Amino acid sequence: MIRVLVVDDHPIVRAGIVGLLDTEPDFAIVAEAASGEEALELSGRERPDVVLMDLRMPGIGGVEATRRLVRTETGPAPRVLVFTTYEADDQILAAIEAGASGYLVKAAPAEELAAGIRAVAAGQTVLAPSIAAALVARAAGGAATAADPVPVLTPREREILRLVAEGCSNPGIAGRLSIGESTVKTHLLHVFEKLEVSDRTRAVTRAMELGLL
Repeated sequence: MIRVLVVDDHPIVRAGIVGLLDTEPDFAIVAEAASGEEALELSGRERPDVVLMDLRMPGIGGVEATRRLVRTETGPAPRVLVFTTYEADDQILAAIEAGASGYLVKAAPAEELAAGIRAVAAGQTVLAPSIAAALVARAAGGAATAADPVPVLTPREREILRLVAEGCSNPGIAGRLSIGESTVKTHLLHVFEKLEVSDRTRAVTRAMELGLL
């Protein structure tokens, strides 16, 4: 079972999300939170696998709550999937940089939300198509004006990073490319070093910012 904490300050919206997720046989809604502060408290107590996080809330917002959740020192950190109505570039990047493993908008169909939670729980990256398009547009606009040199990725590194962006796991990438899983991990470590990032999600968004994807 995937243990899920739902965080949203609107009771009706939160109830609707919980109602949708309750129909999935592999989800267990362990708690609901109406604020970032409540999310931090409940996460420490309930130990969810995935926190479904809204962004704009009174008090501690979703970005700061995400930052604190993924840096917890009291046990395994949950994976955070942002689920919000906001699609502004700065908000997207702030959430990803805070440590969110994915970003979906509330206009997404129920099956996309459920698939996103499963993917994030499995360690994959999830970006709504509109979010990915926004990041690509941002990268296209900023690539020409970037002062720092753009890192050079090998064709294989780009290929692997493109599959990561599609939500593929390391075993899935290894199968698709007919290479060993250890080889995939080695290539990703090289990508992380070149892009100066520490995780798969940020590697994808950084590559989009630089026009590498």
